Amino acid sequence: MRISLCNEVLSPLPFAAQCALAAELGYDGLEIAPFTLSDDPLSLTAAERKVIRRAVEEAGLAVTGLHWLLVTPKGLSITETDPAVRRRTREMMQGLCDLCADLGGAYLVHGSPAQRQLPDRDIHAAKGYALEAFRYAARAAEKAGVIYCVEPLSRRETNFINTVAEAIGVVEGIGSNSFRTMIDCSAAGLAEEQSVAELISQWLPSGLIAHVQVNDPNRKGPGQGEMDFVPIIAALRQHGYGGDLGVEPFVYEPDGPGVAAHSIRYLRNLLGAAA
Repeated sequence: MRISLCNEVLSPLPFAAQCALAAELGYDGLEIAPFTLSDDPLSLTAAERKVIRRAVEEAGLAVTGLHWLLVTPKGLSITETDPAVRRRTREMMQGLCDLCADLGGAYLVHGSPAQRQLPDRDIHAAKGYALEAFRYAARAAEKAGVIYCVEPLSRRETNFINTVAEAIGVVEGIGSNSFRTMIDCSAAGLAEEQSVAELISQWLPSGLIAHVQVNDPNRKGPGQGEMDFVPIIAALRQHGYGGDLGVEPFVYEPDGPGVAAHSIRYLRNLLGAAA
């Protein structure tokens, strides 16, 4: 299992410095939030994409994937009634699949809770719009050679797709090998009746879980809260998980570099003990 740092944790630093620090701390890669690269990620030229990828690889890292996909440009939504908004959003999803491939990434994580929120009325239509967008993303991911993952998030963040079981239902409805789901430990700790280890044991053998993000329900890094990651790592090993672990804290204590350093030490110790 590679350990990847979500790069917005270090976003105050220039991108090359993010890469250098992540490598120095012992990460294997960066999971990139496109809004940290540009207010309009699709405007990045082929030359600019090569510069970004080269900076990562020269630091000895890999771009593992993308997440926080629809933050910019503002106004994107997969559930919006306005067809022009939905069209721009589908174009962004397609373009981000291409960006992920250009940077050498393998997966995209579709969280973006505000951009998938269901309205108070016409909920059935809004869900239909979302499924249409996901089908579009699945085709784009297949063409680009990447995996597009819909992320279950807790009701604190969104009212649409809150559990792994709900996400699995969406994935099975789309029916594409390029469209899967993932487990975010923080969201699962808030939304699920089962433990994260139990979720892994239930769903990882299905082949529909393509990624795991490790963070505590208190939104800090792994090991900075009450969630016990020992059985989580054990379950991943037991069921042969060979993907990436994305470190995605939202509360940075003592600061971004500090939580990044604590998280990688904690996870390396767990992986070493499990081995």
